[in-house]
Amino acid sequence: MDGLQKKQAGHGYPFPLNGENSKRKKDGLRISEDESDTDVAWRSFKKRLAIRKFLLLSSFLLIVSVFSYGAFISWRVYSAGKKITTAEKGSSFVKEVGSAALSLIPSQRTPLSGEEDGRINILLLGAAGEKKPGSNLTDTVMLASIDIESKRIALLSLPRDLYVNVPGGNSYSKINSLYQIGLRSDAGVSLINQAVENVTGQKIDYYLAVDFDGFTKFIDALGGITVSVERDIYDARYPGPNYSYETFELKKGVQVLDGKTALKYVRERHDDPEGDFGRAKRQQQVLQSVKNKAFSLGTILDPSAIGGLLSTLEENVRTDLALNEIESLLFLAKKLDTQNISTKVVDAWKADSLLKVSHVYFENSRAFILVPKVGSYSQIHDLAENIFDIGKIERRKEEFAKEDATLRIVNESGDMSVAEKVRQAASESLGMENRRIKMITGNKTRQKTEIVDATVGEKIFTLDELLRITPAALSPSTDSASSTETDFTLYLGKDLVELYKYEDVSKEEYDREKDGQLELELE
Repeated sequence: MDGLQKKQAGHGYPFPLNGENSKRKKDGLRISEDESDTDVAWRSFKKRLAIRKFLLLSSFLLIVSVFSYGAFISWRVYSAGKKITTAEKGSSFVKEVGSAALSLIPSQRTPLSGEEDGRINILLLGAAGEKKPGSNLTDTVMLASIDIESKRIALLSLPRDLYVNVPGGNSYSKINSLYQIGLRSDAGVSLINQAVENVTGQKIDYYLAVDFDGFTKFIDALGGITVSVERDIYDARYPGPNYSYETFELKKGVQVLDGKTALKYVRERHDDPEGDFGRAKRQQQVLQSVKNKAFSLGTILDPSAIGGLLSTLEENVRTDLALNEIESLLFLAKKLDTQNISTKVVDAWKADSLLKVSHVYFENSRAFILVPKVGSYSQIHDLAENIFDIGKIERRKEEFAKEDATLRIVNESGDMSVAEKVRQAASESLGMENRRIKMITGNKTRQKTEIVDATVGEKIFTLDELLRITPAALSPSTDSASSTETDFTLYLGKDLVELYKYEDVSKEEYDREKDGQLELELE
């Protein structure tokens, strides 16, 4: 950062000046030679917000009557913001007054966490709610990311059955239970925050949780949303009230959904051939539809709609965004490219899937879980890191094909099943045909996995991927002369046994067992 940028940052400017020094007027403000378009936009935004708040407190009846709508909106935003943030952060009167005072200074805004690093990550959670079956088990676990430079948004959905370590201990649980565990143990959102950070490799800057009532009321306050239903839906086992079933049916085509129907649309999974993964895609679809409707001109100019939306936020949303951070996020949202959103669902059973279905036993019952194909979250880290440029991952696959590498796997882990699991992972990740992979059982047991690169760096893309799917250390040589017969030799150690301990469950086996389960799923 040069001297000018440091000076700007020191004065609360979140963006560098762009060097345009022309003098002109905008929104009634004179722009000096050392001001930028971004600074002017922020000043204009803050000035309008400050005027609205001032009008709210003004005792002049004429002004209030003329600008009543602006005052109404300001009061509702301020009131909702206080109720939402107070529940999680214990906001004090002094803090709120300080926030309000800052809002009256048009040249400043509160920098957002992650903004300086170029990326803001917000964890989105959806749960039934305290008084509903399922309580705070999260149907939706989604990472929403904002790229500051490109002004783009990305959504990465994690399935509810992802099996993760409960942070701070040695136990494991499905990820959808961590929010509820945290609330009941006074750990709050920290458990699921940390788990999602472990899974994605991304720092969580903020979170936002909404319950089913809030979701339904919010969409009804919008007057419904429009979605394109890709296929006919008929689910005779949709969870109904009082631990019952009801039928949910929706026809293919463009549909306008009210809140109740939209909730069923994002929760239904029995009649979806992709199960939870199809549901995650519908959740992303509805989120985009809500965004389009909420920021439409018709909603913005409708005082009753605004009032209903903010009342819903007050009662049904939890977040750790402070009031002044919400204002900054709204300002940033005005500049985002909402027509070019990257979406990705971490799923299973496809050639390029990063997860596999397995199972664990609780007493005498078998529970299905999702675990990484390669035993670690390395591939999910890679996806989350490149979510704004998925093409980078695809281009890397093209390089695998060009390198056309050969691989020899020597199993010295002491576990006969590990070698086949690693072979399958290498084959699927690299697109490597079975004929190019040799399998050998070693005559000794080693602790740590190692890899020998006979190409001496000439096939770097393949080497990088092999290091990603195993915890292998690069070894310059081994005691085996045959290690040069193939491009790479992977010596499997005991460190892989724990990573690859879960057995793979096929979709056919999963479907057979799930079809035989008649008990109600409280999801």
